[in-house]
Amino acid sequence: MPMFGHAQSSVTLYGVIDAGLIYVNNINGAHEYAAQAGWFQGNRWGLSGVEDLGGGYQAVFRLESGFTVLTGALGQGGAMFGRQAYVGIASPNGTVTVGRQYDSIVDYVEPARANTGLLINHPAEFDNLGNDYRLNNAVKFASADLHGFKFGGVFSLGGVAGSFQQNRAYSVGASYNQGPLFVGLAYLDARDPNFSYYGNNPSSSTTGSNMSVYRIFSGYASAGSLNTFAATTGYTLGSLNVAATYTNVRFKGLGAIASLNPLEYQGTAAFNTAELALGYALTPSLKLGASYQYIHGAPVQNGDAGKVTYHEADVSIDYFFSKRTDVYAMVMAQQACGQDSTGKTATAQLWGLSPASTSRQIGSVVGLRHKF
Repeated sequence: MPMFGHAQSSVTLYGVIDAGLIYVNNINGAHEYAAQAGWFQGNRWGLSGVEDLGGGYQAVFRLESGFTVLTGALGQGGAMFGRQAYVGIASPNGTVTVGRQYDSIVDYVEPARANTGLLINHPAEFDNLGNDYRLNNAVKFASADLHGFKFGGVFSLGGVAGSFQQNRAYSVGASYNQGPLFVGLAYLDARDPNFSYYGNNPSSSTTGSNMSVYRIFSGYASAGSLNTFAATTGYTLGSLNVAATYTNVRFKGLGAIASLNPLEYQGTAAFNTAELALGYALTPSLKLGASYQYIHGAPVQNGDAGKVTYHEADVSIDYFFSKRTDVYAMVMAQQACGQDSTGKTATAQLWGLSPASTSRQIGSVVGLRHKF
């Protein structure tokens, strides 16, 4: 990576360009062939920097911009540095940063899953195991590595005059990584999640729903808070990586925003997700991945509305021409049953795609990824 600056400071330019072709058997009842960007890993470019301040202290920063290589358009709702943007101080005991940052689920749970090489998001990505949501106005602490143990937390200030609670969020987590074993835990609490968590990009609505794209949770935009607990364990045995992950997502205080509650929900809607992911290196250049996901939505007070189950299976093959360039192929299949959050019969909808007209949807993609 190119390096610029003085002897005791550095700036690094880096990025990922990922594009390919996708086929889906059922998009609103029709087949679809399309170009696809960032399916295996989101397109980005960024700058990170370090300056030595003496005494073991360093100034650090990161500016990271998401985009689509197909059109050149900015990602994250048009934010110039929508993936990450922060500045802070690092010390021998830990690092404190301020800006737009990931929550503790990404920092302490997602790494075990990513080690399998299969980066498939859960339906609607509501638990953020695919790194798609960030916290604005966030202060983060991340500890130093203590013989494999790390911990940290994030606090996002809502920035609403006269109300400390509105739109605020916090997250804490810890992980242990020693030898072949990885264990991670994290918790997130976000007030007014439709705006503070799922809708904090420049193009997000300040009054309407920012959760309408996915029917699995679009009916819960009126929630007063979002509570997510995530736990994972990963193990490496020779060329095999295994990760088992569990998340519990709760949309609490439904009806807190009456204008976003057409079905007049009350109480709590909950999702329990279990996932098993496997990664296997046939050779140093050829890797296989597979996962199974089970997602169950618990009913809210309105009869069977929200009582839904999703099964999803994914397989991938990834061949590396070099450390920076690889070609991959993936197949994803999902089945839904029950009623989704809108009170209608659930239809399948893989992450990043429009919904199917039935309970099943299958997609396949072939792509090329280059890192710099």
